[in-house]
Amino acid sequence: MAAIRHRLSTVKHKLLVLSGKGGVGKSTFTAHLAYGIAHDDTKQVAVLDVDICGPSIPRVMGLEGEQVHQSASGWSPVYVEDNLGVMSVGFLLGGPDEAVIWRGPKKNGLIKQFLRDVDWGDVDYLVVDTPPGTSDEHLSIVQYMKDSDVDGAIIITTPQEVSLQDVRKEINFCKKVSMRIIGVVENMSGFVCPKCKNTSEIFPPTTGGAEKMCQELQIPFLGRLPLDPRIGQCCDEGKSFLAEVPDSPAAQAFKEIIQKIEQQCNLPASKEEETGEMR
Repeated sequence: MAAIRHRLSTVKHKLLVLSGKGGVGKSTFTAHLAYGIAHDDTKQVAVLDVDICGPSIPRVMGLEGEQVHQSASGWSPVYVEDNLGVMSVGFLLGGPDEAVIWRGPKKNGLIKQFLRDVDWGDVDYLVVDTPPGTSDEHLSIVQYMKDSDVDGAIIITTPQEVSLQDVRKEINFCKKVSMRIIGVVENMSGFVCPKCKNTSEIFPPTTGGAEKMCQELQIPFLGRLPLDPRIGQCCDEGKSFLAEVPDSPAAQAFKEIIQKIEQQCNLPASKEEETGEMR
């Protein structure tokens, strides 16, 4: 723990990106949160991918085929830009189709090694992409980083109740481990036509969506991200949607949410957030 605390002492802000369910766009959001913050050349940003069995970050960020190098100071991240570094189990595999068939202790050991041995240098934001759910990896990352002043968790959901059900479990997890919740993002919230800009609801919020849930639980709602087919295309091609289509409604929504997250990171946590208790 002391070694991890020392290693992360050069990281100013630490964020966990969580989701109750797979397929809600968590890794896509993680990548674009990092892209958005790193757009400011004065900020150094890092992404740590601890989704051991489904590492999407190398593909999403255009880093497939890259390898990790070691130096006297530890493992060196793979860089997208001079101010945007990435570490993922995907860099340790023989190829993108190779399955990771590990039991919990081996997964936890790799997470610990990432936190202890990766030489990030001086970093403004470390964004941790976690697997869906509330399992071994989540307990490990919270335990290992508990003395490292984590700013909090960002929870990703989609509008429909089947996703919100699992998000409530994720919120309860944060409460039990005393993890501050920065806020909830509702992804795939309507489809914005790239040509006519009209919005259609693909996943209707039958129970009021994430915003209503946040009001009921008294946690911050960060905003909605609309569906745009160009987001998926950019991820498949390893490009930043924010750079490729900067004037689209989805890109503007991303930027507004990223701004809110940066503002939350620079605010002192309330007593409830520090203890993980709900008001």
